[in-house]
Amino acid sequence: MVELSFEYWNQLTSQLIVISSLLGGFSITAVANFLVSNLNGKLARSIIKAAIVASSSFIVAIFAMNKIFMATTPGYPSEVNASDLMMPRLIGFAAFLLGILSLITMIMLTGWTRSKPMGWFTTIIGIVALLLIMMMIY
Repeated sequence: MVELSFEYWNQLTSQLIVISSLLGGFSITAVANFLVSNLNGKLARSIIKAAIVASSSFIVAIFAMNKIFMATTPGYPSEVNASDLMMPRLIGFAAFLLGILSLITMIMLTGWTRSKPMGWFTTIIGIVALLLIMMMIY
């Protein structure tokens, strides 16, 4: 396996911080909207749970990626080697992927609050989006 340079990690984490911030903000907004809506029931609770998991995951990803970003920035006050970044990498990427899965789940579930055809539409779009996202990540 090729070891990535610190410069590359610095740029990669910079991008993931921005993406996670935007998606986390979107997820938090969705949580707030569902909490003030008058939707009650199992489906609404599932959507809120998915949005909360997404929000929390993106926040964790931001902090994990920030740790890597700072450690790979020139002038960092401590000596850093690749093994020091392993834990934040694992936690950050796992949280980022969990956030994406939860966000897509939330999108897939929201259509079911309106009608069965809308539910099928959002589910199909969510599956296609998830497949395309996973193809672009790996």
